[in-house]
Amino acid sequence: MNNTILQVSELKTYFFTRIGVVKAVDGVSFGLRKGECLCLVGESGCGKTATALSILRLVDSPPGRIVGGEIQYHAEDLLRSPASRLRRIRGNRIAMIFQDPQSSLNPVFTVGDQIMEPIRLHMKLGRRQARDRALHLMEQVGIPQAKERMKYYPHQFSGGMKQRVMIAAALSCDPEILIADEPTTALDTTIKAQILDIFRDLKQKKDMSILFITHDLGTVAGIADRIIVMYGGRIAEAGSVLDIFDQPKHPYTRGLLNCLPAISERREKLSPIPGVIPSLIDPPEGCIFYPRCQQRMPVCQQKRPEEFVISGKHIAACYLYA
Repeated sequence: MNNTILQVSELKTYFFTRIGVVKAVDGVSFGLRKGECLCLVGESGCGKTATALSILRLVDSPPGRIVGGEIQYHAEDLLRSPASRLRRIRGNRIAMIFQDPQSSLNPVFTVGDQIMEPIRLHMKLGRRQARDRALHLMEQVGIPQAKERMKYYPHQFSGGMKQRVMIAAALSCDPEILIADEPTTALDTTIKAQILDIFRDLKQKKDMSILFITHDLGTVAGIADRIIVMYGGRIAEAGSVLDIFDQPKHPYTRGLLNCLPAISERREKLSPIPGVIPSLIDPPEGCIFYPRCQQRMPVCQQKRPEEFVISGKHIAACYLYA
C-alpha cells in the first residue's frame, strides 16, 4: 500500500547571482510517507535547507528560483498552487521549524502571542481558546511554568527553551507534516537529547510525518526511519537506517561515517574526506563527488551517475554499482 503523502520529483532550485548560477538543488526526488521520519543528511551547503524551503516555496526570490520539478502533496502540486492556497497550507498542514530560533522569533512579541498567531489564523479560535491551546502546547514540549512564561519575550529564554517554543508554534495546528531544519544545532548534549525525545513522541503518538534535516549522523541514528544523504545539491545515497549505517555504498557516505568517532574500536585518528565541496556555480561535468573520491573511475568524470538500486529501497548514485 502506497501511503506517500509528499512526493518531490526532479526538484531544481537555483540561485542567480552576479558571478553565476548556483545549482543549490539539482534534480532531487524522494517521497515522505505517513508517520515516517525521513532525515536529510549532508555537509553544510549541500542543499538540505534549500530543499526544505522549496517545499513550502519560501526560497528568497531574487536571487533564488525553483526552475523545475514537482512537489505533490496529496496529489496537489505545491509549485503550481496559487499563493492563497499555499498560505492555508503553511503552518497548518505543513509546518516548519527553522534553523535559528533566535532569528525566527519576533523579539517584540511575547512567545505566547507568537504561538497563538497560527492558531487564530488557521483554526479560527477565539483569543481565550487559542491561549488555552498555546498553554497546553508549551506544557507538551516541556516548558516549565508555562502559564507564567507565556508572557515572556524571546530574550528571556535560553537556546533550548527557544527551540521548544518554535516546536510548540509549529505544532499549533496539528500539522500532517513537520519539517525540522537543524533543530538541535548549537544545543548541548542533554538538551539535544530532550528535543529528540519530543520528535520521537510526535511520531509515535500523533503518527506525524517528519522531514528532519541535520549534518549530524549521530543524531540521525536514533530518530530516522529512512535517510537521504545529499552532496552538492544531489542525492548521493538513500535507504533505511540499517542500509546507511551497516551497509553504506556511496564513497561519500562511507567517508562521512569514517569521520565519526567509534567507542567500539580503537583509532589513532579520524579519517577526514579529502578536499572541499566544489563550487555549485560550476560543478564537475559528471559525478559531483569525483574530485574528492578515492574510488573514482574515468566514467565518473564524463557523465552524471543515475541512482542505481542496491536492494529494495536502498539506492546509490555511483558507477561502482552500475
